[in-house]
Amino acid sequence: MRVLFVCLGNICRSPAAESVMRTLAARAAPHVALTVDSAGTAAYHVGEPPDRRMCAAAARRGYDLSGLRARSVEPQDFEIFDLILAMDRQNLRTLEQRAPATARARLGLFLAYAPDVGFSEVPDPYYGGENGFEQVLDLIETAARGLCAALNTTTGPARIPRAG
Repeated sequence: MRVLFVCLGNICRSPAAESVMRTLAARAAPHVALTVDSAGTAAYHVGEPPDRRMCAAAARRGYDLSGLRARSVEPQDFEIFDLILAMDRQNLRTLEQRAPATARARLGLFLAYAPDVGFSEVPDPYYGGENGFEQVLDLIETAARGLCAALNTTTGPARIPRAG
């Protein structure tokens, strides 16, 4: 199973989701051959490390984002990945517009795997305060646990639940 997490610039939400999912899946679904990556729909920060505030918030929870670098979604991602999960509806719409007709990846919202959190989108913490990064990590951890549970079923995440 290959999963790509997508946000706008690939410096806050999607790299956090990549690291959280990698860490939690190693514990909760070690038998699943899982590859995770992250990308952005915009090329604002290509080659840059994740936002220092997200790195600090993630490090406090034991997640290491230091080796990650921002990249843009590429056409081949729609063929390489099984599941492409957007952090919000705007990025999901962008992905749907860019997906080639032959795309094999299933597209959806990441928080579809956390239906009880009261949010359907992971908010962008970039322009907010420090507590926004903590809230984003709370949401990402819950959705990552939900995705791990789906991976542990016999059918896996074959169908992305509809969110909101």
